[in-house]
Amino acid sequence: MREDFLLLNPGPVPLARDVRTAMSEPMVSHRSSEFESVYERAQTSLDYIFERSSLDGTPTTNGGTSLIFNGTATMAMEAAVANLAGEDDEVVTIVNGKFGRRFKRIADRYANVTPVEFDWGHSIDPETVGEVVSDDTKVVTMVHNETSTGLLNPVAEVGEIADEHDAYFVVDGVTSLGGDEFLVDDWNVDVVITDAQKCLAAPPGTSAMYATPRAQEAFDGENAPFYEDLDWHLRKADSHQTPFTSAVPLFRGLALAVEHIEDEGMPERIARHRRQSSAFRAAFTSMGLSMFPERNESSEYSNTLTAVSLPVSVRENPDDFFDAVTERGVSISGGQAHLGGEIFRVSNMGNLSSEQILRGVRAIGEAFLDVGEDVDLEAAMAAAREQLR
Repeated sequence: MREDFLLLNPGPVPLARDVRTAMSEPMVSHRSSEFESVYERAQTSLDYIFERSSLDGTPTTNGGTSLIFNGTATMAMEAAVANLAGEDDEVVTIVNGKFGRRFKRIADRYANVTPVEFDWGHSIDPETVGEVVSDDTKVVTMVHNETSTGLLNPVAEVGEIADEHDAYFVVDGVTSLGGDEFLVDDWNVDVVITDAQKCLAAPPGTSAMYATPRAQEAFDGENAPFYEDLDWHLRKADSHQTPFTSAVPLFRGLALAVEHIEDEGMPERIARHRRQSSAFRAAFTSMGLSMFPERNESSEYSNTLTAVSLPVSVRENPDDFFDAVTERGVSISGGQAHLGGEIFRVSNMGNLSSEQILRGVRAIGEAFLDVGEDVDLEAAMAAAREQLR
């Protein structure tokens, strides 16, 4: 693979050189003081990210605990549900894309699930959710940034509903934490989950959870999978450890990556992600393309992932388009499940520069021209540059 190959798919994202180097350092025991120092560094910066993801850097919560897992965010999603709900409890799962559906499939294994489902790419209607959540609901789950469709979902409105019924609110912040605003207390969130390989710009294989004191008091580790006993994880985190053997190189990469985020500052990082997503949207609409998701007054386009409808002519043989992008040393993604061949998705998660965003726009525009789609590439480049100023 060429050295300058550019990942613009929604994870894994490009890694900083020093993050890659950190993973190649000599091995140490996961029970050593050296590893404990790595865990503490990662946890300290994760606390910053979870607690300061606001536009002005002010605190978003009165306090909680960050936990790091030897597994991707699907493990953390399962841990949250399994530690909060039992087989006789109702979990309301909100679905308008692949990852909302994943939360539903996880909850189905542990509790009585009442799904609230919307078409993929369509906005969540809080009023409909309010008609389903009741005082009998134990947990409400939803996805903040649905990367299968490019929609930013109304966490604040759903959080109010969960709070009214004293339900625990668990949010997948996998592709928003570290790249967009997330207000834990204002949105009545009890547990939020993120993943290393997304906006944190760390190597894939670890994930993190932020649990408020209210959630921690409700965790029942004995009813959860042995590996996901959150009471145990909390006890070990007090001494900067995980209950089982830690993926030492991945933790080293994570620690350095999240320290870079703290160095940049969350307000600056959020602003950068919003500029870059605006640049992608401006470029693609200048090409004459249409955004895929349909918004309502409660939702917005994602600030970390742009989903665009493929032109009808390109849908006849979408592989030619995607191959033409790849030939230019750029990786983007198509649609998932039934959206395959209907959309393309471009990520701006992590530490991308303006030059890399522009390179992505040009590669995509040239690929469309290669397959016979008449797009105005120069207008697209100008529109993107204007947003990146």
